[in-house]
Amino acid sequence: MAETPRGGVQAALAEAAARFGFSDTPRLDAELLLAHALGIDRSALLLDMERPVPAGFAALVERRAGHEPVAYITGVRGFWTLDLAVGPGALVPRADSETVIAAALAHFAGRPPASVLDLGTGPGTLLLALLDEWPAARGLGIDRSAAALAYARRNARGFGDRVALVQGDWTGALAGRFDLIVANPPYIATDETLPPEVAAHEPVSALYAGADGLDDYRRLVPALPGLLAPGGAIVLEIGWTQAQAVGDLLRAAGLGVTEHRDLGGRSRALLAS
Repeated sequence: MAETPRGGVQAALAEAAARFGFSDTPRLDAELLLAHALGIDRSALLLDMERPVPAGFAALVERRAGHEPVAYITGVRGFWTLDLAVGPGALVPRADSETVIAAALAHFAGRPPASVLDLGTGPGTLLLALLDEWPAARGLGIDRSAAALAYARRNARGFGDRVALVQGDWTGALAGRFDLIVANPPYIATDETLPPEVAAHEPVSALYAGADGLDDYRRLVPALPGLLAPGGAIVLEIGWTQAQAVGDLLRAAGLGVTEHRDLGGRSRALLAS
């Protein structure tokens, strides 16, 4: 495979980043793609910038320049303590969703839950991050997307029989009660404009939820109290403007609500119990 000469890494990264002006993290995108092309971790790349640049890097740059998500190109996305396999058909894990994990860990500090239900699990994002924190807990992930569940099954291989993954539509035929219920439902209003890398690549069914972005919360919330074990908690991710509206739905279901903010100071999760 043809390569650029040694010492060309910085130039290659700069040229790639210049083409990713639509991204909030152009240099990071370029570094992740080059590390992937080299078959190494980004940290290894940063520690040794004196290496040949493989010819395959150019093809990856072209894909990213076409607004394809970096995670779809590399096939992996870091989330909390895990590196999760992702790709077309699965929602890309986002740092904002770590607010759900932080809220759950704070609530159950010193008394880990025995059972976790993740509704709309996607590639297993929330469920597996939580089970990695609580080695004695068991979890059930539900998703209507066969493609997303295929990634979840790959990601769950190291968790053995602690994880069950089932194709289904929200709470549909579910029985039993769970100590912790988490969900990151679709919450984008149908007329909202999303970046091309999201709108053109990620699954529409995991993004949009009616004219006000609340359709799935309206379906989901009324069923949650019946699935919650005594002393348990529900943590829902929300759009940053939806705390009042989703909080009202939870309160109408007889639940107390606490708001949790992301690292940017925006409302990002509601904990109900």
